[in-house]
Amino acid sequence: MLSKKMVIVVVGIMLLFFNMTILSVTSKRGVSAPSGMEKVIIPIVAPFQKAVAHSIRFVKGVWEDYFALVNVSKENRELKIALNLSNEKKNRYREMELFNSRLREFLKFKNQTNSDVLAAEVISKDSSAWFKTIMIDKGLLDGVEKGLPVVVPEGIAGQVIDVADRYAKVLLIIDRNSAVDGLVQRTRARGVIKGESENTCLFQYALRKEDVKARDIIVSSGLDGVYPKGLLLGEVSEVVRRNSGIFQEVKVTPFVDFEKLEEVLVVLAPNREPM
Repeated sequence: MLSKKMVIVVVGIMLLFFNMTILSVTSKRGVSAPSGMEKVIIPIVAPFQKAVAHSIRFVKGVWEDYFALVNVSKENRELKIALNLSNEKKNRYREMELFNSRLREFLKFKNQTNSDVLAAEVISKDSSAWFKTIMIDKGLLDGVEKGLPVVVPEGIAGQVIDVADRYAKVLLIIDRNSAVDGLVQRTRARGVIKGESENTCLFQYALRKEDVKARDIIVSSGLDGVYPKGLLLGEVSEVVRRNSGIFQEVKVTPFVDFEKLEEVLVVLAPNREPM
């Protein structure tokens, strides 16, 4: 037994075949008055013809829209890839531009100093809250030795405290274990720069009677046997003179931005003369 759906499909196919046959016969006869049989058949077949025509147009539209969407999706992916490549290239050019700018400052600083210096790249930073150190990609094989000062064009960064063949560890001046003999550039008052935090140092042992004011510049004195004389250390941000005691409390903001250190210079033969 044929199911109801199968019967409908078979009848539809028969009507479609019948419709195509009538159309074929009619087209062969050309333009002429319809016969009696055609007058009966045409009103019956016409709705099926209309439905078939609509179905064909619908399927054709869906098919064309599908391929149009496929092409649009493909073009969209290609455009995204091209945009990503363009942004990546732009970013590389920007990084190269920034590197060249830093390099020009390093070369300018190197030409101003009387000491031999070695450029090095910062490859890691100590994440500990207790120690402020960095690792650089130069070591014993490059002439780096323990105790050598490390600088950048903005001023003193730190001192080499450990060396391997290809690497070296640098203690930054913001570390609490660091100490740099310094001078107030304006009045020549002496003291010692000690690390306090990530962006602050203390200018300790400055006598209470000495003239030290906010915005004074602190430079290295050259008397500690490590750092050449006259290198920038920082700017005085706060001065406290208490009623008792022989020293005043001086806070200093370093000129070096230690969060943005990427390259440094190791002073291979520190010169004690003014730079």
